[in-house]
Amino acid sequence: MASSPKPPFPCSAKATDSYWRSSTLPIDTHRSTENLPDHADIAIIGAGYSGTSIAHHLLAESARQGRPAPSIVILEAREACSGATGRNGGHLKPDPYLRAARVLETHDKEVAEHVAAFEARQVQEIQDLIRARGIDCDFEETMVSDVCFDEAGSRSTGLVLSKVVAAGISTAQGIERSTGPEAERVSGVRGAKSCHKYKAARLWPYRLVCSMLETCVAQGVNLQTMTPVTSAQPCNEGQGWKITTASRGSMTATVVVHATNGYSSGLLPELRDRIVPVRGICARLKPKCSDSEGGTPPLPKISDSYMMRFNDFEYDYLIPRPDGSIVVGGGRRDYFENLDSWFNVHDDSTLIEPARHYFDGYMQRHFIGWENASHKTDQVWTGIMGYSWDGFPYVGEVPDKRAKGSYICAGFTGHGMPQIFLSAKHMALLLLNGKVEKEHAVPVPYQTDAARWNSTQEHSSLTLWKSVTKKGSQVRSRL
Repeated sequence: MASSPKPPFPCSAKATDSYWRSSTLPIDTHRSTENLPDHADIAIIGAGYSGTSIAHHLLAESARQGRPAPSIVILEAREACSGATGRNGGHLKPDPYLRAARVLETHDKEVAEHVAAFEARQVQEIQDLIRARGIDCDFEETMVSDVCFDEAGSRSTGLVLSKVVAAGISTAQGIERSTGPEAERVSGVRGAKSCHKYKAARLWPYRLVCSMLETCVAQGVNLQTMTPVTSAQPCNEGQGWKITTASRGSMTATVVVHATNGYSSGLLPELRDRIVPVRGICARLKPKCSDSEGGTPPLPKISDSYMMRFNDFEYDYLIPRPDGSIVVGGGRRDYFENLDSWFNVHDDSTLIEPARHYFDGYMQRHFIGWENASHKTDQVWTGIMGYSWDGFPYVGEVPDKRAKGSYICAGFTGHGMPQIFLSAKHMALLLLNGKVEKEHAVPVPYQTDAARWNSTQEHSSLTLWKSVTKKGSQVRSRL
């Protein structure tokens, strides 16, 4: 296994510049008070999508129940939303069939349906929030063109889709499948062997999270950015938790919530092989000029978001932006075999060098009619995701024998946008009520039971990497 020289904490060096954070908001480096409070009812570590959503739901649910909100402090190592959420591809894309198919192999249809429907519900929930609060974050409902480039992948996804449809999984029923020349036509992608079309959304994630965070602070949440936490330990008297920071002293909390995703094992070392930091790479492609000037034919319009599947381990994802630019991520072709460049890596201050130029000419290479487009790579950045060993997040109470009151909402495996908001609602209800009614509960595979927490099974990313590297040079031949 690739090893990290020290526990995974957010790097102190300047992170690579993400397009989404190119224009930051005043909340970015906000501190509600000059000093840390002595105590809070709930301390949330992490001011990304998870931590912010938990605080949002704690306030909303307290108001709905007609009870005073708990005192809440959010501790963030760097700037607000500076981790994975501020560095992703801008998708809000539920998985309507692949994860459900996996769950059908290990659980019953009810659990598989819950996994798929839980993700699908997030799109409407986020849209409702954005409309209610007038949040300016470029939210758009969209279709996804999910493209396979290889015949084996096309056959495999077709079989998986048929299986899930036959099982009656609701989210799979409306997927439109095209193959052969029709796949190229409906997707606009050169060399597509199949294309699945389904509903999703896209947005500006940094703006969504920071808007939520501003509202939380206005309602009394104490936000402390630039305050890295170095430990969270049970208090000596056995009641509550002592939270120590790198340079601003310590505080206590009745409850501590780890919303630290790829950095989770820094404070919870027992998760070292359970939630592993994984480095990814994204880019923004920007038109150099108007592509219709100078007699150049206008480009075919791209309205869909995309998944681009080259094989069972290499895939890209992209969204068109309202300003004509394209955000695209992936690039595994150029670095996946070098395990030390991405697995168990928590440094987002440098690029994955082998993939630095992967996105150059991307649209021209893959999209029909874009051969002469002026789009060039404008910005490239990295981000740290938290990959769980089994591909599902950890949402619930930490099974800590030392003391009660430690919780986690992390390990979203690069798929957090359609999982986090309602996972955070589960967390808020659990914290306030001590239980969660079935209608608001996370799916069974998310839950933090002792067997899953203590499993010694090999991390699925390592298993995949081993199977790929055994194939040798054949995995290097790409479009």
